[in-house]
Amino acid sequence: MLPFLQTTRGTSTTQPLSEKQEVNITFVKASGERIKAKGKIGDTILDIVVNNEIDLDGYGACEGTLTCSTCHLIFPKEVYDTLPDKPTDEELDMLDLAYELTDTYFNYLNNYFINLSRLGCQIVMTKELDGIEVRVPTTINDARA
Repeated sequence: MLPFLQTTRGTSTTQPLSEKQEVNITFVKASGERIKAKGKIGDTILDIVVNNEIDLDGYGACEGTLTCSTCHLIFPKEVYDTLPDKPTDEELDMLDLAYELTDTYFNYLNNYFINLSRLGCQIVMTKELDGIEVRVPTTINDARA
């Protein structure tokens, strides 16, 4: 066999793609109940709620079209600071209508105000977000009503 046609067999030390892409998230309800769920890298938090059939009353009513605020979640500051994308103006408009919107604080390093509330339909899970905990507000407000 010609040298350039030879193939070598190696053993892979990486995990299968399906295992590698799995992420975990815990939802903490106002009652203190903790709901653990699994998703995939690239899923939104709304996708994870729907795919795991998690019972969060009214959550995600608009199915991620940014026309309600029912997927409002509250993040710990240390998690919020690691979210891959900042909220868009459209998301901020919807958050203004959400119940239990968290207080804002001023980020002196980047010179802007930050709110620890985000819409789950706008948060795309990454490997860095694996294992996060988010708080589910006591009540929701469907901005479409």
